[in-house]
Amino acid sequence: MIRIHFTANDFTRVRFAPRPSPVPELHAALMMLGSPHEPLLLGRWRSRLLRSLPRAVEPLADLVPDGVAPAFLDVLGDTMDEGVALIRASRATFVRAGIEQVYTRRPAPSWIHALHGGDADAWRMLERAQRAAYETLLAPVWPQVQHLHRAAFTRHALAVAARGLGAALADLTPGSRLRDAVWEWPLPSGAQDLREVRLGGRGLILRPTFHWRSGPLIQDLPDRPVAFTYPASRTLPPHPDGDHALDEHLSRILGRTRLALLRSLDEARTTTGLARRIGVSTATASAHASALRAAGLLTTTRTGRSVHHERTALAELLLAGAADS
Repeated sequence: MIRIHFTANDFTRVRFAPRPSPVPELHAALMMLGSPHEPLLLGRWRSRLLRSLPRAVEPLADLVPDGVAPAFLDVLGDTMDEGVALIRASRATFVRAGIEQVYTRRPAPSWIHALHGGDADAWRMLERAQRAAYETLLAPVWPQVQHLHRAAFTRHALAVAARGLGAALADLTPGSRLRDAVWEWPLPSGAQDLREVRLGGRGLILRPTFHWRSGPLIQDLPDRPVAFTYPASRTLPPHPDGDHALDEHLSRILGRTRLALLRSLDEARTTTGLARRIGVSTATASAHASALRAAGLLTTTRTGRSVHHERTALAELLLAGAADS
C-alpha cells in the first residue's frame, strides 16, 4: 500500500499533467520490456520490440540494471529534444548521486564511470541510446499516447468537476481512496510494502502512463512537487498497428453513439441534422446531446424555433489528435 499524506495546501496544488512527456513514457516502455510479469498477454509485444531495438540502445541497460531509472533521468518536457536537454542540464552532484545509488554493490561499466565524471563522450552515448530507443519504441505510437492522455485528462477533469477531487483520485484505480487527508493506493497482488509519502505543501502532479502496468512510479525530491506516475491502461501497450484503439478508448468513456455525435459537430448542427448525420432518431440525438451538454462537452443555443449544438473547448481537447502529433 502507498499512503500519500495531504496538507490543506496540497489539496489546492494537485495537478494533472496537461500532456504526456516523451522521456517518462519512454522509460515506462523500457521497464515494461524488461518486466517478467504477464508473459502470455505481453509476450508478443515484448518479443517484437526486443527484436527491433538497435544496438545503440544497449547502454540504457547498464544505467538501469535493476529496472528503476536514476532520478536524474526522470524529467518532463513536451518533446524528446526538451527532455534530453533537461537531463543534460542536471546538476553534476545529482547525476553522481543517482549513479552511485544504482551501483552501490556492483562494478560499473567503464562508460558509466565516465558519465559519473561528466565525460562529454559518455553523455553523447547516453543521448544516442535514448534517441534510438525513442525512435523504435515510442515515435511510431506517439500520436496514440497523446490521444490516450487527452482522454484521461478529460475524464479526470470531468470527475473533479462533477464529484470533487476525492472521488476523482479514487477513480484512478480500483481500491484507491482518500480518507482523512490520506490517499491510499493499493499495490499489485503479492506486494506487501508500505510506503508513506508526505507532500508537506509541495503539491502533487498526476501523470498517466500507457506502457507501465505495475504499481505507480513516484518521484519524491526535496522542494519539488511529488510526481505520481500511475498505470492508466490495463490493455496492451500502444502499438503501430493499433490506430483503431484510439476511438475504442473514447468509446468506452463516452459510448459509441455519443462519440459519433461529438465527431459530427465539426460545425454547429441542429438536432435533426445530428440525427441524420449519425443515423439515429431525433429523440435519440436529443437525449445524447443532453448528456454531452451535462458533461460540458457541447453547448446548445436556441434561435427562434431551432436549436444548434456546438462542441466546447473541452470536447475539442478530447478529440484533437492529429493537431499535436
